[in-house]
Amino acid sequence: MVNLILCGGAGTRLWPLSRTLMPKQFVKLFGEYSLFQNIVRVNGSFCPEQCIVSNAEQYFLAKEQLQQINAQKTSFMLEPVGRNTAPAIALACLGLPEDEIVLVSPSDHLIRDAKSYCEAVKRAAELAEAGNLVTFGLKPTGPDTGYGYIEAEGEKAKRFVEKPDLETAKRYVASGNFYWNSGIFCFQAGVFLAELNEYAPAMLATCKSAHERAARENTMIRIHHEDMMEIPPDSIDYAVMEKSKKVNVVPCSIGWSDLGSFESLYGELPRDANGNTRNKLLTAVDSKNNLVMSSDRQITTIDLNNMMVVDTADALLVAPLASSQKVKKLVESLKKKHPELLHSPQTVIRPWGTYTVLDEGPHFKIKCISVNPGERLSLQKHLHRSEHWVVVSGMATATVGEETVFVRPNESTYISAGTVHRLRNEGKLPLVIVEVQVGEYTGEDDIVRLDDDYKRNA
Repeated sequence: MVNLILCGGAGTRLWPLSRTLMPKQFVKLFGEYSLFQNIVRVNGSFCPEQCIVSNAEQYFLAKEQLQQINAQKTSFMLEPVGRNTAPAIALACLGLPEDEIVLVSPSDHLIRDAKSYCEAVKRAAELAEAGNLVTFGLKPTGPDTGYGYIEAEGEKAKRFVEKPDLETAKRYVASGNFYWNSGIFCFQAGVFLAELNEYAPAMLATCKSAHERAARENTMIRIHHEDMMEIPPDSIDYAVMEKSKKVNVVPCSIGWSDLGSFESLYGELPRDANGNTRNKLLTAVDSKNNLVMSSDRQITTIDLNNMMVVDTADALLVAPLASSQKVKKLVESLKKKHPELLHSPQTVIRPWGTYTVLDEGPHFKIKCISVNPGERLSLQKHLHRSEHWVVVSGMATATVGEETVFVRPNESTYISAGTVHRLRNEGKLPLVIVEVQVGEYTGEDDIVRLDDDYKRNA
C-alpha cells in the first residue's frame, strides 16, 4: 500500500497561525509534531512508501519536517499551481502499478484514535482489493453544518450531499445512515484512473500529458507550469466519487477533526478548570472558556469569556470564539489591505536555513539570517535595495561582484543595488548574520536569481 499525502492547502481559516509559507499542516499545534508529521508517522507504520503531493513553495518545508522524524521511503510530486484534489491524485496514480493500493490522506487533519484508524484502513484495503473506490465515513458526533455528508446502505455509498442547514443535519444524524465526508480515500490506482477516464476523460488526458512531460529528479517529479494549467480543476468528489457506481464507505470513529476553525481547534486543546486553553503565558482573572494562543508574549485577561485571542509576532486576532468561521472573511479583507500578512510568518524556513524579520519600515528592513552548515543562498542581485551584512556567529563566505571575502563575527560587508552576490556557510556550525536592507523597495520578490542549488526561479 502506498500512502498519498495531499499537502498543498493554505489553511487560511487558522490565520494568523497559518500562512501561505507556513500552512496549518506544518504548524506544531499540539506539541512536538505537526499535523503533517503525525499523519506521516501513523501511516508510515503500515504503508512502506509515501508520496507527498505539494506545491513547489512548500517542498523544502515538508522535506525538513520529514527529516525531523526520520521518515523513510518518501517521494514528492510537485505542483507549480494547485488544480484541486482530483488532478493531484491522478498525477500520483499515473506513476504507480495499476493494482497498487493507494491510501489518500489530507495532511492537515487530526486523528486521535490511531488504533481505530488502523482498523478502518485495513477494512478499506480489503474493499479496494475487490475493485471498489473506498471513502471513510465518520460517524457524526452531532448535527454539524460544516461538513459534507455521505448516505450509505451498509458499506455501499448511496449519495454524497453538500453541507446542509441545521435542520437537515439533524435529520441526517437521527437517521443513523449518514456520515461526515472525511476526504480520506482508498483504492487501486488503476481503478481510480479508469473511473476518472469514465467521468472526466479530459482531465485524465491532460494529466497523462503533464505526467509524461514532467521533470524527474531522483525521488521527485516536478510538473511544468504550462502543463498544469491545461488540467481542468476539480475535486475528487465532484469528478469521480459522486458519479461512480463503485463507491464503498467504511464507517468509523477515529477521533477525527479537520481543524477547520479556531472553534474546532479549541475543542481539541487541553483546558484548565475555567475552560481556558492551557498556556503558560496566560494570566486570567474572572475569564472563562477562552482560546488563548501566544508563543512569546504574556497575555492577560479580565472578565473575558468565550473569546479567542491569537497572538503572533506580527498580527493579533481577537474575536468571539463563536465567530471563528468569519476568519475567512477577514482574510479576504486582508488580501486587499495587507497581503504580506497572509503570505509568511515572521520566521520563514528556506532550504538553506531560516530568516526572521526583526523590523521594517519605509525604505528599510532588518533580518536575522541563519544558514545551515554546508549550505548557500542563490547567486542573485537586487534591483531596488542595497544590503549590509553583519556576522553574529560562524564565518561567512561572501561573493560580492568578482570578489570573494571571508567575514568573521563582528565584521561586515556591503552589497550595493544591482551587484551580483552570494552568501554561503562553509563551516560546521550555523552561520548567523544580521542583514540591513535599504532601498525604495524591500519586498521578497526583488530577487533576480542567476544560479540556485535548489532550482528555484524566484
